[in-house]
Amino acid sequence: MDFFSVEWSGQPFVLLSTSHLAGLAAIVVLNLWLSRFRHSSERVKRRIRYGIVAVLWTNEVVWHTWMMRLGTWNLQHALPLELCSLFVWGGGIMLLTRSKWLYEIAYFLGAAGALQALATPDLGVYGFPHYRYFAFFLSHGLIVTTVAWMTYGEGLRPTRRSYVRSLVAGVLLMLVVLGIDEALGADYMFLARKPVTASLLDALPSWPYYLPWLFVVGVVMFAVMYAPWEVADRLRARRDRRAGIVDPTREGPRGPEPVPGANVGLIHIEE
Repeated sequence: MDFFSVEWSGQPFVLLSTSHLAGLAAIVVLNLWLSRFRHSSERVKRRIRYGIVAVLWTNEVVWHTWMMRLGTWNLQHALPLELCSLFVWGGGIMLLTRSKWLYEIAYFLGAAGALQALATPDLGVYGFPHYRYFAFFLSHGLIVTTVAWMTYGEGLRPTRRSYVRSLVAGVLLMLVVLGIDEALGADYMFLARKPVTASLLDALPSWPYYLPWLFVVGVVMFAVMYAPWEVADRLRARRDRRAGIVDPTREGPRGPEPVPGANVGLIHIEE
């Protein structure tokens, strides 16, 4: 069947084409719909979390099965060492456990990787309506959705401390994957060479000189992702000062800090 065939005779994927924009729009619509349940009972929220995990992990298993049946699965490109592959599993665990630590890392590393992939998909010839088109947008869209749901559905948010922690985690991950790339002759996370399709890496110098620039890009991208929270915190603090209100949880460089003596009810979320 051509839908699953490795030899695709249909239209190739084209950046910013109708099918590309439709895939992006579907992700936005999904999250707008899910946001309606942000004030629902814990039972409903649990079903949503488990449902996202079931679809996300099933899609990943089907993708690996597809590669195995076609004989294209190999150690050089099928191990879960891409950012998005890591957060397919990590994002699922985050939803199941409601881990704040995983959320803080996933907010920056996972969402940033998935958003970059969605902006410049590496689909090659597999355009709509090939199986790979649907599998790609489903997996990357749900990675973004795992983080989005934990934000608007479960009430978590990133902090300045998680911003720094994610940068450190990203550098350590790059070093580990770079060593694996060298050992296997692979190109996980595009650390050994740039992708053949158009990507943000095209704006950077050639290998290996673009590797340090990846850290710079991460610093800027993470800062942009954290900026709305920083602006909101500053505006709220300014408004509270003018009103003479003391916020019982002031935002410090390490995140929300309880004021000594303040009687604040805390909701425990498993670390």
